[in-house]
Amino acid sequence: MEISKFKKANTFKFEDEVEYSGGSIVSKNVMKNSAGNVSLFSFDKNEGLSEHTAPFDAMVQIIDGQAEVKIDGKPYLVSKGETIIMPADIPHALKAVEQFKMILTMIKG
Repeated sequence: MEISKFKKANTFKFEDEVEYSGGSIVSKNVMKNSAGNVSLFSFDKNEGLSEHTAPFDAMVQIIDGQAEVKIDGKPYLVSKGETIIMPADIPHALKAVEQFKMILTMIKG
C-alpha cells in the first residue's frame, strides 16, 4: 500500500508544499510504500529531532534555510541546496539553526 498526500502526474515545488509553524515541526508524506518513504519537513528555528538511529541510510536534502546535522556526535552545517546521507544504525540528530525545510528519503535495503 502506498500513502501519499501528493498528486501523481502533477508538478510541484517541494518548498511550497510545507509551511513553517511557530515553535514546531511540520511533516508530510510524499510517498510511502514497502520499499521506503520520502517525507517533507519544515522546522522552526531551534526545533529539532533528538539523537536516534534508523535501520536504513537516510538522505536529507535541505531545500530552504540551514540545519545542524549531527552524525555519530560530529556536527555538519547543511544549507539550502546541500544534501547529507546519515548512515544506517549510526546515531544522528537534527537542529534548526534557522528555519529550514528538508526532504527525507529512506530506502529499505
